Formats: sequence, structure tokens, C-alpha cells
Amino acid sequence: MLEQYDLHNLMVIDIETVPQYSSHDQVPEHLQKLWERKSQNLRKDESAEEFYKSAGIWAEFGKIICISVGIFTGGKDAGLRVKSFAGHDEKDLLSRFSALLFSQPPNLVLCAHNGKEFDFPYICRRLLLNGLPFPPQLQIAGKKPWEVVHLDTMELWKFGDYKNYTSLNLLTAIFDIPTPKDDIDGSMVGDVYWNLNQLDRISTYCQKDVIATAQLLRRYRGEELIKDELITIIGQ
Repeated sequence: MLEQYDLHNLMVIDIETVPQYSSHDQVPEHLQKLWERKSQNLRKDESAEEFYKSAGIWAEFGKIICISVGIFTGGKDAGLRVKSFAGHDEKDLLSRFSALLFSQPPNLVLCAHNGKEFDFPYICRRLLLNGLPFPPQLQIAGKKPWEVVHLDTMELWKFGDYKNYTSLNLLTAIFDIPTPKDDIDGSMVGDVYWNLNQLDRISTYCQKDVIATAQLLRRYRGEELIKDELITIIGQ
């Protein structure tokens, strides 16, 4: 499976997002009203104020605080180089990430877990809202589905099935891949960012997701996992 892809022309990515404001009472009034409407069918028994902790899921009410990327290296003994773009200034973060993509081949394949539903569209929306140009790898407007060079490890697992979301955590467990969820999970990122001010901790978590996704790709291809000593973390 996936033997047609050259892993050296593929970039694994993962993003971490949080609500744009530390709490609901910090949100401008006109956006509070729009948030209440947006979330009304999802809140169940929670108020709009209580549910605001989940606002990072939506690009209209959230922001990106970390993008981690992984590039495959080596030949027979495959390796992985991982780098994070993290910061409080989303425009600067996105500019640095985009500069990396602009330096790569236009046909570079981007891969993420649930990327087609979350990571890729979220990045595109935040690029647009920050007035930044789209790298060629994210230019999907007007393209036919088979012309978009994006891979999604969750979509690949479906094999055409339309059942529910399958988490990266579950797939790593059944493929016997070390779990990336050994410290925090996605539901905790907003609190770790806004209340604990631990961006480095979030970056580490994001990097682990990239590594897990890269290892999952290897399993999909029937290949051995990348050895720990061949995984290199590069500073920002």
C-alpha cells in the first residue's frame, strides 16, 4: 500500500490550535453573539461561555500556535527530521511555515491524520485571515480531487468506508506504535497554553503526533518503524 509514493517527496504535518482569547469574557461582543450561534447545536448542556474552551477547533474562532513537520531521510535505514514552528504570533508562525513550503517542490505531498478535514483547511483559512499567500502545495481551489496531492492517514484507513472518526491514538495502538499521548491530548492544549503558558510542552506533543503519523505511514507501506536513534528533532 502507498508504494507509489516517494517518501522523500512527502512532508508529514500536525497543527495545534487554541481559542483566540483566553476566556469567553475577553471575546469582542459581536463575536460572542456569533460564537453563541455557531456553537448552539453542539453545546448540549453547556453555555456558550463554558463551551468556549473548545473554540480552537474552528478557524473562525481559534488560532494556530504550533505546526510541526517531518521529512523522511536516509535510504534503507529510513530516518525522520522533525521541526516545529511555534509562537504566540500566528502570522509570524504561518509566514515561517509558508517560507519552508515555498522552498520545496510544488508537487511535495502533504500528509496529516485527519488532515483533509482539519489541518489543511484550518491552515488555509488562517493564511487567508492573516493576509498571507498560499504556498503551491496548499493551492487547491479549482483543482479536481485527484489533482490535490494531500494524504490523510485517517482517510486511508477508511478504505472507502464512511464510519466514524478513527483516532491516531487508536491506530498507533493497534499497529504497535509508541503512543504520542503520553503527556497531554488535544482537549488539554487550550488550558496548557492559556493557563499554564507551556508552549514548549505543546510543541513536544505536536512533534510526537508527527512522528506517530510518519510511523503509521511506514506501517501502511508494510515497512519497519523508524528507529528512535534515526529521528532528529531540529530547533525552531
